[in-house]
Amino acid sequence: MGGTMKELAGLRVKVDDVVYMPSLEAPVEKPHPFVYFLSIHNDSDVAVEIRGRKWVVREASGEVTVVEGDGVVGQFPVIEPGGHFSYNSYHVVAGNAEVEGAFFAEAPDGWVFTRIPSFTLEVPNWV
Repeated sequence: MGGTMKELAGLRVKVDDVVYMPSLEAPVEKPHPFVYFLSIHNDSDVAVEIRGRKWVVREASGEVTVVEGDGVVGQFPVIEPGGHFSYNSYHVVAGNAEVEGAFFAEAPDGWVFTRIPSFTLEVPNWV
C-alpha cells in the first residue's frame, strides 16, 4: 500500500446492526462478545477491491486494541459502482467499548480508504 492514499468519495460503510452474543466463545479476560453487521457501499464511479482493514477498539478501562489485517472476513471483495458488500464478524471486549476503523481498497488510479463510523459495544444491564 505504497504512495498516497486518499478517501474515495462515494465509498461508505454502514453499521447495520450490533448484537450482544453471550453464546459465542470468549476469553475470560474479555468475556463480552459482540457481533456486528456492516455493509460497504460503492456509490463512486469506479470498481474497488477491498484489500485491508484496521480497527481501533477503545475500552472503557482505557485499553486500546488495534486490529489490522488483509481483506475482510478472509475475502478480497470487488465492489462495482452501485454495488455493496455485506458481512458480519465480532469483537470480544472486557466491558463497554467504542469501535471505529477504516477499510483500504485498490481502485484503478491507486489506493483509497473509507472510514468505518464509530459505534458502541454496550454490555447489557442483565449481564
